Amino acid sequence: MTSRERFLAACACTPLDRPPIWIMRQAGRYLPEYRALKAKSSFLEMVRTPALAAEVTLQPLRRFEFDAAILFSDILVIPEALGQGYRFREEGGIGMDYRLETRAQVDALASPDAAPERLAYVGQTLALLKKELAGQKALLGFGGSPWTLATYMVEGGSSDEFERIKLLFYTDRATFEALLEKLTAALIAYFRMQISAGADAIQIFDSWGGIIAGQDYEAASLKWIRQVIASLPRDFPVIIYAKNTAPHLMDQAFTGARVLSVDWTNELSIVRRTLPANIAVQGNLDPVLLNTTPEIVRAESSRLLESMRGSAGHIFNLGHGILPQAKLECVESLVDTVTSWQ
Repeated sequence: MTSRERFLAACACTPLDRPPIWIMRQAGRYLPEYRALKAKSSFLEMVRTPALAAEVTLQPLRRFEFDAAILFSDILVIPEALGQGYRFREEGGIGMDYRLETRAQVDALASPDAAPERLAYVGQTLALLKKELAGQKALLGFGGSPWTLATYMVEGGSSDEFERIKLLFYTDRATFEALLEKLTAALIAYFRMQISAGADAIQIFDSWGGIIAGQDYEAASLKWIRQVIASLPRDFPVIIYAKNTAPHLMDQAFTGARVLSVDWTNELSIVRRTLPANIAVQGNLDPVLLNTTPEIVRAESSRLLESMRGSAGHIFNLGHGILPQAKLECVESLVDTVTSWQ
């Protein structure tokens, strides 16, 4: 069985001898080869240059026996394609070129139909990766949820309180919905392009799904995710990662997604027993464990594997993205523990 076949079987909840493994942000700052490449090219240059983006995507697979590659890119390419660029602030976090504050600014954003053409470099990167992986490893595309993208666009970048996006949601629902409709249409076009270019699955990052009041999660985020998934090919594997949304896992299970990626605050075996049997789960080791020791990583990842023994539909991952301080020997310990699990 190839790694790609293993990954797709897990998405379909087929019983396996061990779960496939990949980790969020596996291509990035914890790798010395990535840091060497970044010393020569900026993050945005790497994202926009297919040969560089493909190289960064493949770096972790050369070092570790991951079962899947995930496209090296950023969720904020969608706002950029609509005319609102982004950058990384000197003090840390994301800064948008400007803040969306009026209905006129929302209306002035580019047509969603422009997204695939303006993001053609992503399709080119995926095509390069598809050829390089030669059907041996799964290839994952991704994007942000409409709600999560809207938070950056309305806040003007990273935020602590998310006051502006919440005020828009509660005080000017018409403008909020106009923005979310535009983002939803752009994401549908973008994901269709990724699928045409060779993506085996798509992960939707609803990273800020947990910051809206629970009773408003449906209207603010989940209904838009449903629209996105409904517009993609039937039964295509879509993964939802929505941090701090444990009360909404059952609702997420009925969005049309095939896999729910669960943060580390949940006990995965309980989530597995709670959800419908045809919905796979992904996760959910605490990323901080990769900053400890190989022995601790082996013990904790074995404990998680043991808790899931006999459960079909498990993709081993972290509960959030790997931290830049992660130790290579800890990642090696994690991958070895999962790939040799019996």
